[in-house]
Amino acid sequence: MSADTDLIKLYSGRILALASDIPHHTRLDHPMATVKKRSPLCGSAVTVDVTLTDGRVSAFGQDVKACALGQAAAAVTGAAVIGRSIEELIAARDALRAMLKEAGPVPPAPFDGFEVLAPARDYRNRHASILLCLEATCEAVEQALQSDCA
Repeated sequence: MSADTDLIKLYSGRILALASDIPHHTRLDHPMATVKKRSPLCGSAVTVDVTLTDGRVSAFGQDVKACALGQAAAAVTGAAVIGRSIEELIAARDALRAMLKEAGPVPPAPFDGFEVLAPARDYRNRHASILLCLEATCEAVEQALQSDCA
């Protein structure tokens, strides 16, 4: 019963509030790049659209079909993504991965909202869903940068 109680605690009010209010939750009409990623372990899926201006995210849209933890991660990503460079996004993705998998520190601002997901460290089967949106965002920005240079 302890494991069930711990899992219930994981889905805190803050996580549920984030999950219910995802910024940029509609797709873009004319993105520079679109990436869809799915976690085979849990079935969570996200589709991310980006547009860049001067190498920074200027427009962002997302369609999120994930558990509350994946939705909360998408909310944190959506709140912080506008104005970010690929370097900042990669650093945030790598810091989030380290926070979850290696008990590393919370990613720095403006991605410090991921702190709410620190209790998920002990639930390895939830990591892929939490990382999904930020991974898709990094991939989309990389694609947009490549197409912009072509």
